[in-house]
Amino acid sequence: MCVPRRTPATLDPVTDAVAPRPLADSALLRAARGEEVSHTPVWFMRQAGRSLPEYLRVREGVAMLDACADPELIVEITLQPVRRYGVDGAIFFSDIVLPLKAVGVDLDIVPGVGPVVANPVRTLDDVAAIPDLTPEHIGFVTEAVQGLTSELAGINGGTPLIGFAGAPFTVASYLVEGGPSKEHAKTKALMFGQPDVWDALMRKIADISAVFLETQVAAGASAVQLFDSWAGALTPADYVRYVQPHSARVLARVGELGVPRIHFGVGTSNLLDLMGEAGADVVGVDWRTPLERAIPLVGDRAVQGNLDPTLVFAPTEVMTARAGEVIEAGRAARGHIFNLGHGVIPSTDPDQLARLTEFVQGYPLG
Repeated sequence: MCVPRRTPATLDPVTDAVAPRPLADSALLRAARGEEVSHTPVWFMRQAGRSLPEYLRVREGVAMLDACADPELIVEITLQPVRRYGVDGAIFFSDIVLPLKAVGVDLDIVPGVGPVVANPVRTLDDVAAIPDLTPEHIGFVTEAVQGLTSELAGINGGTPLIGFAGAPFTVASYLVEGGPSKEHAKTKALMFGQPDVWDALMRKIADISAVFLETQVAAGASAVQLFDSWAGALTPADYVRYVQPHSARVLARVGELGVPRIHFGVGTSNLLDLMGEAGADVVGVDWRTPLERAIPLVGDRAVQGNLDPTLVFAPTEVMTARAGEVIEAGRAARGHIFNLGHGVIPSTDPDQLARLTEFVQGYPLG
């Protein structure tokens, strides 16, 4: 297994141990703020599991949502890729629908299918039946984040934890469709045909997502990512009218806590400017849109991304050559956080991701 090369941390002059540094000086948080960095920071969406043998071992026989509610498992799974790769950020191990499960919505994650909701939302009464999320619902999140930040403080001189939540549109689509959907026909039918129900549902989810992120930040998370898997199904006009105000509500509340906010969506090349305007400090760009095209769209913001996740299956020299192109393109942005253009594919070779991490962190910026 490759060992990622990192910029040397400051050594304590007496003990020669790695001296702790303020997390605010980490490469990831500096890049998110548009400040000079010693190396391009890198982390991977879905890095916490799926392709890691150590993840598969600890998850054996444990349902996804059960794992997401177990503080010890959350800590272990979140730390696994940080230990293995030496990435510049840890992403909190969770799931988009976990906050709904925490307030009592009848749902489950079915292997091979995804989140399945027993009673899809159709009416205002259905929305009203969803309880508001409070920190008391998710004490396991506070416990896990506190444990993680304690552990991460001693890794590579201090590694920031990125909080995680699903964006209102994506969470709403699961609640309305009853499960995953390619067309989002029921979601759009509710959005266009019953705007009062839609608005109430989106307000409800925005508040839930905001509390979920606020709880993570209060416990020690240093940044957050709002993940909108299905926003690419929308036209710009529909996004502005039906979705952007609610994502903005989430991002505004978290912004009051002073942490960088990453906003990512899949297939959102036509929405990048609007997603930035919703309140992002960093706009995630999926692999379909070259960074040189995306950067002018996002304004004075940092970008995150965006190597095609399938390139880790290519020969190493091909993968690193394309990664170098991404890093070079990222120089034009206010700041650049390297990532794949979507999540790690389950069959990915972990050693190849280690090589990619080493390449990105060692790429000369001078």
